[in-house]
Amino acid sequence: MKRTALSTAGRIWPNATAALLALGFAFPVYWMFSTAFKPTRDIITEDPVWFPFHGTVEHFATAVNAPHFWALAGNSAVVTVLAVGLSLVIALCGAFALTRMRFKGRRGILLTFMVAQMAPWEVMVISIYLIVRDADLLNSLVPLTCFYTLMVLPFTLLTLRGYVAAVPRELEESAMVDGCSRRQAFRKVVFPLLAPGLMATSLFGFITAWNEFPLVLVLNKEPDAGTLPLWLSQFQSQFGDDWGATMAAASLFAVPILVLFLFLQRKAVGGLTSGAVKG
Repeated sequence: MKRTALSTAGRIWPNATAALLALGFAFPVYWMFSTAFKPTRDIITEDPVWFPFHGTVEHFATAVNAPHFWALAGNSAVVTVLAVGLSLVIALCGAFALTRMRFKGRRGILLTFMVAQMAPWEVMVISIYLIVRDADLLNSLVPLTCFYTLMVLPFTLLTLRGYVAAVPRELEESAMVDGCSRRQAFRKVVFPLLAPGLMATSLFGFITAWNEFPLVLVLNKEPDAGTLPLWLSQFQSQFGDDWGATMAAASLFAVPILVLFLFLQRKAVGGLTSGAVKG
C-alpha cells in the first residue's frame, strides 16, 4: 500500500508540473486570440475581461482590409513554400548520398553542416545585404527564397540523414537484386518510408521561413515587397495603435502554422525522434 501511494505521488508531481507549463505556454496564445475577438471597450478597460466576453470580428475585418495585407500574405506563402520545397529536395539527395555512399570528405561535409546549423544568421545580415545590393536584387523575392533555403537546409539534411540511416540497406539491395536500379530502389522502397521525416523537417522549415524577420527587414523595404512578419511589425490603423486589429493580424499570421502543426503533429514527432537517435 505504501509503495502504491509513493508511486501515485511520483506520477502526480510530474503531471502537475507539465500541466502548469502547458498553461503557461498556452496563455499568451489564448490572450492573443481572445483579444482579437474582444470589442475595443473590453481591450482598453483597466479591469481585464478574461471570459466570457461579447465576441466581434470587426478587428479581423480591419486587419484583412489594411493596405498590402493580401500582397504580403502571398509573398510569405510563395517564399515559404519554395524555400521548404527546395531544402527538402536538396537535403534528401544529400542525406542519401552521405548515408549510403562512401567518399572522401564525407565527414568534412557533415561537420560543415553542423557548424552552419550553429551559426547565427543575424551576424551575416550586413554581408548578405551587400551581396544582394550589388546584384541589384533588393526588394525581390529571389534572394529571400535562396537565403531561407540555406537557413533551413542544415537542419533538414542532418535530420533526414538520421532517418535515411534507419532504413535497412537490405531493402534496397533486395530491390536491386529484383532488377531495380539504385534510383528506382530509392524511389520505390526508401522514399515511401521517409514520410515522417519529410513531414518533421518540412514543419520546421515552414516555421523558420514563415516567421523570419531580420533579413526581410533589411532586404525588402518596399511596401509590396516584404512578408507578413514585416507588415505585422509596422501595422497601425489610421488612429494609431489598434490593439484589437493588431492581435487579429497576429492571429491570422499564426493560423497557418497551427493548422499545419495539428495536421502533421504525429508524423512530425516521430520523424524528429527517429532523426535524432539513429544514424
